[in-house]
Amino acid sequence: MPIEKLPFKKQVSYACGMIGWSIMVNVITVMLLYFYLPPKGSGLVSLIPQFLILGVLNIRSVITPSGRLLDAFIDPYIASLTDKSKNPKGRRIPFMKWAILPAMVFCCLTFLPMHLGESLPNVWWLMIMLAAFYISTTAYVIPYNALLPELTETSEEKVKLSSFQQVGFVIGIILSSAVNNYADWLQKYLHIASRDSAVQYSVWGLAVIGGLTMLIPVLAIDERKYIVAKQPVHLPMWQSIRKTFRQRNFIYYLVSDFSYYMALTIISSGLLFFVKSLLRLDESIGVVLMIVMVLGSLLFYPLINYLTKRIGKKPLVLTAFAVLSIIFVMVYFLGKFPFSPKAQAFTLAIMATFPLAALGILPNAILAEIAENETRATGENREGMFFAVKFLFVKLAQTLGLGLFAYLTIFGKDPGNDFGLRLSGACGCVLCLLAMLFFSRFREKVGSLQ
Repeated sequence: MPIEKLPFKKQVSYACGMIGWSIMVNVITVMLLYFYLPPKGSGLVSLIPQFLILGVLNIRSVITPSGRLLDAFIDPYIASLTDKSKNPKGRRIPFMKWAILPAMVFCCLTFLPMHLGESLPNVWWLMIMLAAFYISTTAYVIPYNALLPELTETSEEKVKLSSFQQVGFVIGIILSSAVNNYADWLQKYLHIASRDSAVQYSVWGLAVIGGLTMLIPVLAIDERKYIVAKQPVHLPMWQSIRKTFRQRNFIYYLVSDFSYYMALTIISSGLLFFVKSLLRLDESIGVVLMIVMVLGSLLFYPLINYLTKRIGKKPLVLTAFAVLSIIFVMVYFLGKFPFSPKAQAFTLAIMATFPLAALGILPNAILAEIAENETRATGENREGMFFAVKFLFVKLAQTLGLGLFAYLTIFGKDPGNDFGLRLSGACGCVLCLLAMLFFSRFREKVGSLQ
């Protein structure tokens, strides 16, 4: 429970941290495969060899998950350290401060291959840099999200601060999704001949912006002023994890969240491929579609805050999953509908606005309530561990989503040879239906959440 109410300008400062790590994480999600294994006609050089491992997995489906696998299992360790911290300046901010520079540096290095051409050294370099980047961002993200239940008191305050978080996240998405547009400007106005170099400079500039915005909440928020000093958790890490998994309600939340993020990673990784190969449009329209989705989703924020008070969070989350499943079915048929490719693209972008808003705001607010109710019931302040377990599963979902999308490209990722991209739409639909099924078991109004 906070000592003082967090003022509006501090809420905005808190959301700026979300902008920063959203920029970096989404640059990796959107551009990694596109940069290292571009489709034909992109102007980029392919940087990793294409061959099968054990006759089944292509090299892409091994590289892309590698960084997240190690990082995913670091999450509970970071959470345990922050929950146990006795730092007089606070349990969360000091960890965030030291994570910013490494995250920024390794984000840049991820897009600096050892050779400008297909080579195995590029594979090893990419795996190492990805692992280092994700571990660095974990040291920021876990304590950052653990601040949410600590800086708020009521359910309404949690939804409101989560809304500010999501605004920050979508701003990060907009900025990161425009890499190809920035590269166009650099080539046009600075006369950079190499498309690869133009993309690299764009990514590096975004990484610097991301690091600076991650610094804002570190400088602006004093934990000692806005958070009641809590007794550090003395539970060993594995005991804390086991206690967290005893929450049945949390399990339903976790599995649905896992399915959703796996589906979301598939569509994020495939966005530029869908535009280029399925709709035969220029990649630059990708940022326009992202802006439409994001600005459209912002229009739903007041409505979601209002409906949350009237009907609760669960019906809105279930509706969002249902709409997303329809969108994924439409991805399968992109380019085959009897209207123009641009109209198809914008139809899907507009349909995605409500799910993006609902699933951007509500899950973190729901988890904050679960963590806070557990603290009240047991007296154990394990907010960090709840968010660590969530992000462990988010990263596993992103790992599998990236790996699955990369694997499906074996079956076609280029114009005229696109079956793999269409299969990714079918997989996304199944995952959204699974998320809806598990979240339907979630009990929104329970006491101890046991």
